[in-house]
Amino acid sequence: MASPISANKAELLAIANAVSSEKMIDKAIVIEAIEEAIQKAARARYGAENDIRAKLDPLTGDLRLWRVVEVVEEVEDYFKQVDLKAAQKLEDGASVGDFIVDPLPPVDLGRIDAQSAKQVIFQKVRDAERERQFEEFQDRAGEVITGVIKSVEFGHVIVNLGRAEGVIRRDQQIPREAARVGERVRALITKVERNNRGPQIFLSRAHPDFMRKLFAQEVPEIYDGIIEIKAAARDPGSRAKIGVISHDSSIDPVGACVGMKGSRVQAVVQELQGEKIDIIPWSDDTATFVVNALQPATVARVVLDEEESRIEVVVPDDQLSLAIGRRGQNVRLASQLTGHQIDIMTEEEASEKRSKEFAERSKMFEEELDVDETLSQLLVAEGFVELEEVAYVELEELAGIEGFDEELAEELQSRAQEAIQRQEETFRAERRELGVEDALAEIPHLTEQMLVVLGKAGIKELDDLADLATDELIAKKREAPRRRQSPAEKLADGPPVRRPQREQDRGGVLGAFGLSEEQGNEIIMAARAHWFEDEEPAAAPAPATEEAADAESSQ
Repeated sequence: MASPISANKAELLAIANAVSSEKMIDKAIVIEAIEEAIQKAARARYGAENDIRAKLDPLTGDLRLWRVVEVVEEVEDYFKQVDLKAAQKLEDGASVGDFIVDPLPPVDLGRIDAQSAKQVIFQKVRDAERERQFEEFQDRAGEVITGVIKSVEFGHVIVNLGRAEGVIRRDQQIPREAARVGERVRALITKVERNNRGPQIFLSRAHPDFMRKLFAQEVPEIYDGIIEIKAAARDPGSRAKIGVISHDSSIDPVGACVGMKGSRVQAVVQELQGEKIDIIPWSDDTATFVVNALQPATVARVVLDEEESRIEVVVPDDQLSLAIGRRGQNVRLASQLTGHQIDIMTEEEASEKRSKEFAERSKMFEEELDVDETLSQLLVAEGFVELEEVAYVELEELAGIEGFDEELAEELQSRAQEAIQRQEETFRAERRELGVEDALAEIPHLTEQMLVVLGKAGIKELDDLADLATDELIAKKREAPRRRQSPAEKLADGPPVRRPQREQDRGGVLGAFGLSEEQGNEIIMAARAHWFEDEEPAAAPAPATEEAADAESSQ
């Protein structure tokens, strides 16, 4: 047994209880810190080479000190080993290989030892306090918290949260908002990170979710889930938009958020330093929601561009500046709210654009199909945009156009297919001139036009293509907004001819062609197939016995 050290039991327990209560940490952690401090002081007194242990009884206050030694036949390390004869004096029945305790006499801590012990205890308690703070806040991201401004350092606001400190970085503050030391402030916890100096708690007053949480506090229907904020966009300190929907048909979502005489929305506006908030009814229909999001401007027409996932909004001439907003604020917030790129144009600009596109497409059909201007314009008017649509659309749909018959439809399809073939031959000649080997042309999904693009990017052999990752070849296909179905969407199965989408870099070498991720994977795997052709099949296992070999040969 270890011998007790002369110490004031009541004093040790009082220290442990006081520190535990003040720092709000487990008493066992404080007891452990005291034990570690005593151990450190004892090692300094008896030698750091000793394996010294200390134990403080949390109930009685008894403090015991001992060193652990190994029983050996011949002592080599006098600090950590003891021979069998000496070991049996310390503990009856001790045998070689056992670890036994060697009681140590009391230690009177000198001034230096006491100071060292104090530092150990403080460090241990400080580490425990930081861990408690991190555990308290780590799961509170997304919560609104109130604190007191402690200081402002290099534009960053340090907030006292009671048991920890948070920081509102300069870019997460509301512009032109004055932060005064001692004032109370509300902010959203965005992130909590573990740090050597304690938990780093990042706060924000500019995040859209801060506005969401404020509305949830002011509008009971949002808190209860009856009304849902589907989307939010902010220009902090200036203007914001939220899209709301009601799950109860008897409750108006906009009216509930505004409140009696605007009381509810005004409470949020005041907290956000006068930020103007547009409350907009949410709609699953993209076009309708875009029209609502651009309020207070009046919208004449919405055109959804499926290829580029953009939305063209046509407004009357006198509504253009209102739709765009000061410094583009209104259209920018509407774009963030809807998740789509919004292009604003006047009716005159839209008319000019349509006329230009109509003329370009008509000219293309006129030249490629060798038809007159009237016939080419009629195809464009019916919604045909590219040669592939004419070549592979259902014959009945083409023949059903007013003034067309089946014979004319067949002739147009034949000419369209011939034009596509001419284009392929042109691309094939260019591809070979670039030095792209024919083996790449055998890979599924790749057209001659794609091979030309690959060749210009320096990808001319199978190994060049095989070395690419799928993401380097294509970009993941984005989901585009829906629009009216065109003849191209009604095509029967035809040759896999694709044309690049208009002036859009989607990140990969062939990103402009709209290939899916599955098709990209198939292309890469097909290019790598030759890597495995030369591998020899595994040799058959040898028969285990001569009898087995004879039986195998007889078969």
